[in-house]
Amino acid sequence: MTRVVLLGSSPGPDTSPTGLRLAALPGNPSVAERLHGQLTSYDPRPARIETSDVAAALRALADVAESATESLFIIPENSVVHDELIYQISKAKRGALALIAKEPRPDMPEEAPEDVVPIDEAEPEIGMSRLEGLPVRARAGKSRIVSVGTASHAVTRPNAVLLGPLHISARNAPTLAQTCRELAAMAHTFGPDDDLVQIVAFGLVRNGVSLGVRGRRDLFYRRVTTQEEVNEAGAEMAGMDEDRARLNNAVKGADGFFTTYFVSTYSRFIARWAARRGLTPNQVTLISITLGVAAAACFATGSRPWMVAGGLLIYFAFVFDCVDGQVARYARKFGVLGAWLDATFDRFKEYVVFAGLAIGWVVSGNGDDIWILALAAIGLQSVRHLLDFSFGIANRRKPPSPLPTLPLDAPSDRDLRRALERRKVERSHGVRGVLKMWTKAGRFRAVHWLRKMIVFPIGERFAAIAITAALFDARITFLTLVIWGTVAAAYTLTGRLMRSLV
Repeated sequence: MTRVVLLGSSPGPDTSPTGLRLAALPGNPSVAERLHGQLTSYDPRPARIETSDVAAALRALADVAESATESLFIIPENSVVHDELIYQISKAKRGALALIAKEPRPDMPEEAPEDVVPIDEAEPEIGMSRLEGLPVRARAGKSRIVSVGTASHAVTRPNAVLLGPLHISARNAPTLAQTCRELAAMAHTFGPDDDLVQIVAFGLVRNGVSLGVRGRRDLFYRRVTTQEEVNEAGAEMAGMDEDRARLNNAVKGADGFFTTYFVSTYSRFIARWAARRGLTPNQVTLISITLGVAAAACFATGSRPWMVAGGLLIYFAFVFDCVDGQVARYARKFGVLGAWLDATFDRFKEYVVFAGLAIGWVVSGNGDDIWILALAAIGLQSVRHLLDFSFGIANRRKPPSPLPTLPLDAPSDRDLRRALERRKVERSHGVRGVLKMWTKAGRFRAVHWLRKMIVFPIGERFAAIAITAALFDARITFLTLVIWGTVAAAYTLTGRLMRSLV
């Protein structure tokens, strides 16, 4: 579950009458009614905080954070937003995440990659420009908020606003509570146009919380204060294809080359078709398993036509292996059993196919020495999965790297930016420097896909099996699996050893 916190009218000259009606939507709901209905599945009894008194609002938010045993989703009550955007933010894996909009600059397109501005290139300032009715007083980098200011706290080259929604994980809830109490004690320093969400972000960033960022992308979010704004928001939101965005979000963003270009281009549409007909992810998993076993049976014959058929079947077994996860994400049907089945039977399909290939080689009269290669492939893959699992467990226990902090009463972020520069220099040496350089190299498309393919992910493994078995024979298939798998294991182990040292 997620603890939902609704913020009432924001500080400033304009309040937000949430009784305004969204005439463009079915049922003509009010802004507040629609938002409450959207959030019921997350928290049937959300906390509501009136924000006209900043100090009282901050203390109330601190009370909610102190009692929270789950993640917190904070959102202004005058928000018009797509369901899918709420879902994506509330299910984020980052410890803290904010929805932002960047201020377009004539000399720097909004989507252009930005490096952290060196501290000696700009003086901290009180942001006076506005974007979507909010003062531009935050500095956003590529993946997180670097600094936030207020009417009394200058920030270096502000370029963004925090639109409203914040997601704070349970592990950061105590920090949020402490920060809100500290902020409440200095509420007199904030200006009438300082938004409560931006004030909270100001405190979190200065207290060393890594506040990740995401934009609206192809989804809708807007705060409204007048009926004219409500009408515009309703019409604009109704004209956007939320289902398409939800479908695209069902596809993993970190998939390998083969999966990205030869499966996910169309598997998402199979997933939507399956979800709309009531198929569960577990049922799709069973289809994948059946196709995998059928592929193994074809390979076991050893004859060329059946080997080609086996190659096609193992490809479609992988397609449906992707579809089951996409159905789960699209239909939002997750379960422990489904995750266990998916992980377990991925290995089962591989190993039963290995057995089928080896049997087919033997029945074709080629001798039984193929079993050595088959066992080598199984052993190598088992060791790789064991290493993956153990490293994942160890990595989850590793505390995040701490960020520099800054007293809340410091008039500018100058010292924070200097500390960030020192941190950047320190992390550019030794093993950290090598890892950072290799990460930066991923900006080049060829290097990005090389890094994806070299680890021999499941998509590339199934593709290698399908192609080599259909065109060559089982011996070539196993040699490909063993050689590529050994290179992948060496690369992965080296990288994880290096990461363990930093």
